[in-house]
Amino acid sequence: MKIQFIGAARTVTGSLHYFEVNGSKFAIDCGLVQGKRKEAFELNRTFEFFDAKDLDFVILSHAHIDHAGNLPNLVKKGFSGKIYCTHATKSLAEIMLLDSARIQEKDVEFVNKRRAKQGKNLFEPLYTEEDAKKTIALFFGLNYHHDYEITPEIILNFFDAGHILGSSIVFLTIKEGDRIFNFAFSGDLGRKNLPILQDPDKIPDVDFLICESTYGGRFHETFEVSEQKLADVIIKAASRNAKIIVPSFSVGRTQEIVYLLNKIFSENRAPEIPVYVDSPLSVNATEVFRNHPECFDAETAEFLLNNEDPFGFNKLRYITDVEDSKRLNSLKGPMMIISSSGMAEAGRILHHLANNIEDANNIILIVGFNAEHTLGRKIVERLPVVKIFGDEYELKAEVIVFNSLSAHADSNELINYLEQLDKSRLQKIFLVHGDYDQQQKFSKRLLESGFKEVIIPERGEVFEI
Repeated sequence: MKIQFIGAARTVTGSLHYFEVNGSKFAIDCGLVQGKRKEAFELNRTFEFFDAKDLDFVILSHAHIDHAGNLPNLVKKGFSGKIYCTHATKSLAEIMLLDSARIQEKDVEFVNKRRAKQGKNLFEPLYTEEDAKKTIALFFGLNYHHDYEITPEIILNFFDAGHILGSSIVFLTIKEGDRIFNFAFSGDLGRKNLPILQDPDKIPDVDFLICESTYGGRFHETFEVSEQKLADVIIKAASRNAKIIVPSFSVGRTQEIVYLLNKIFSENRAPEIPVYVDSPLSVNATEVFRNHPECFDAETAEFLLNNEDPFGFNKLRYITDVEDSKRLNSLKGPMMIISSSGMAEAGRILHHLANNIEDANNIILIVGFNAEHTLGRKIVERLPVVKIFGDEYELKAEVIVFNSLSAHADSNELINYLEQLDKSRLQKIFLVHGDYDQQQKFSKRLLESGFKEVIIPERGEVFEI
């Protein structure tokens, strides 16, 4: 078996791992690289290590754009095989890829108007809605905990990763000649006691593992602390009539925040200010959540049994219409606007930031991980001036960062999860989906905990197993 690490190698975006097994060629994940615009576009546009037409199939761990977002471009380049994923991932990916295509087309249209006036060459979107629709037709949904024979040599099973709705740990039983071995990819591993979702499944023992390492050297606070901090932010905004602008991933994070707000307001822990979820994708994704209660934990299931909506309350408004979105900028605080994307790289959040970032009374609430070179990371680092749509804006708004709301396991949670595996059997751990400094810290902890060999692959690096 040959593995080539292409995306999310010593970084956190663009997840893509290429395999050759007994004549079969396939990929696990095909995500968008996010970061420096020109560099990211070039990395996303071309598949330099393989020909898309040669891939037999793709296995998708979950629907987040950094794992699924470049699939339409893969299809555009000639891929025509099946895309295996869980049923909930299929439901989410269908709306997310269409949304991604629309955003790219609209953002390019917006930028091209300016470039045309300046006499500059015009840009083209990475892919279109038509490409996304062709991709959606290739999705093949599978249940959790079910062996599926993809080829006579490759058996696939999905285990719940507890990261977002439908997220999975990819478990492969591979036969090569007389040898049979177990191989797993953690996907993005969730945390115990996350709101809404069930905890990550324990998987059978493996011989080889690809493991995420986003927070390999960091530690989260508890969700109880996060709830109180969120309540404190609302109290602060209410006291000074501020707007809270929240860049948020449409799938997973937005629903978690709405769930927590519902809880805070129902317990009278903060004034019930107006909350707007301004993202057509978030609206559609929330409906997908409602349609997949099999993924919910006991607390959320109890909400549903009591005929309560965990994703709705009196002062919550879901915005889909563009004109309604624009009108939010003329409203006075206190209020909260939750909008995608989570790393503030595209979508309606850019307009809300442009309209509110220079007001020192306002609050920008960061609730998730932001990759290097993204606008979200620049806000986290509190750069005095940031660019939005090519124009410079002074960062005057107060910036509050909540890493504890992350749906990624932290260093201790990752270690505790892996400690369940048989160390004598596990021969190699490959670390992906993490900044290099986090991976080095996590690698050291793993070796100190008694794991045999830990490898941090570089982009394009190939390993024979």
